[in-house]
Amino acid sequence: VKIFAPNIEQRDVVNHLKGSPTEEKRNVLVESARLARGNIQDLAELKASEFDAVIFPGGFGVAKNLCSWAVDGKNCTVNEHVSSTLQAFHSAKKPIGLCCISPVLAAKVFPGCEVTVGQDKNVDGRFPDAETASAIAELGCKHICKNVNESHVDKANKIITTCAFMCKAPLHEIFDGIGTMVQEVLKLA
Repeated sequence: VKIFAPNIEQRDVVNHLKGSPTEEKRNVLVESARLARGNIQDLAELKASEFDAVIFPGGFGVAKNLCSWAVDGKNCTVNEHVSSTLQAFHSAKKPIGLCCISPVLAAKVFPGCEVTVGQDKNVDGRFPDAETASAIAELGCKHICKNVNESHVDKANKIITTCAFMCKAPLHEIFDGIGTMVQEVLKLA
């Protein structure tokens, strides 16, 4: 297992204690290295031929830094290294795991693919970003409704997705869904 991140400036830096942006500037690779405890490489150096699969975590950083979904929605652009990484694994017929908001990356890069970001309606207030499913459909992809503890496998494209924090759920349910995604990725690897 190796960890990669793009060597780019973050769109913005958020003070998560206050929930507001700061004037501070940070680099995505440097900030990711903090989370990875330094064991990380520039995404530009990733070679699909050296790996059996790729998994993209989710989170608002994906929607702000790996693409511009947070600002542009379905009209977003995807970072060139993220796009080329996805295309390289897809071309090599290797599995791609995506959780939380990161399935929108596949929706932008692979028209016609199947993904899940949970439900397409805000069921019991658990899916406040349910409109993301409609945006995915507008991109020409098929959104598959799944519960937080489930994942969806697009067998034709070897894309495995789960909604994770797109659902307001207990952490153990989110953990279970991510676990099913990882297991499905490993089955296809």
